[in-house]
Amino acid sequence: MKSTRRFFLTAGGNAALAAALYTLTGPSALARAEPENFAVMHSDAEWRALLTPMQYAVLRHAETEQPYSSPLDHEHRTGTYACAGCGQALFASQTKFDSGTGWPSFWQPLPHAIGTTRDRSFGMVRTAVHCGRCGGHLGHVFDDGPKPTGLRYCMNGVALAFTIAVS
Repeated sequence: MKSTRRFFLTAGGNAALAAALYTLTGPSALARAEPENFAVMHSDAEWRALLTPMQYAVLRHAETEQPYSSPLDHEHRTGTYACAGCGQALFASQTKFDSGTGWPSFWQPLPHAIGTTRDRSFGMVRTAVHCGRCGGHLGHVFDDGPKPTGLRYCMNGVALAFTIAVS
């Protein structure tokens, strides 16, 4: 009887701990931009129809693509990187650099192109980056980038669309 009680108390404690950790690190802890704040808005069904499954997962549910999976990580031509969800211009190619992380990285966004929110997922605090026009999740910004800003906007390539500059 004593060992059964100990088992249930231990199991109950472990379940409570798991629930607390999920609250801190699970999807509910992801930074989400409030949808009513954006010029471009769609229903969930419309976003699913407009985006590929991976774009939908990243832009609408803040998932992350696998590192080194995006061809945009190795894009070196002159042009503009825009939001794959709404077409908002986000970054100029002149601010792109090779961070060695496996994701396209930039040291500065275009003016008024992005917004940020606090992301407490996975037991850490980070700054999430979203499109300023549709609120789509793009990636995160870190303070370990190159000069002149010292910032590294680490973006999911699937959340971006690249347009080559016309000469």
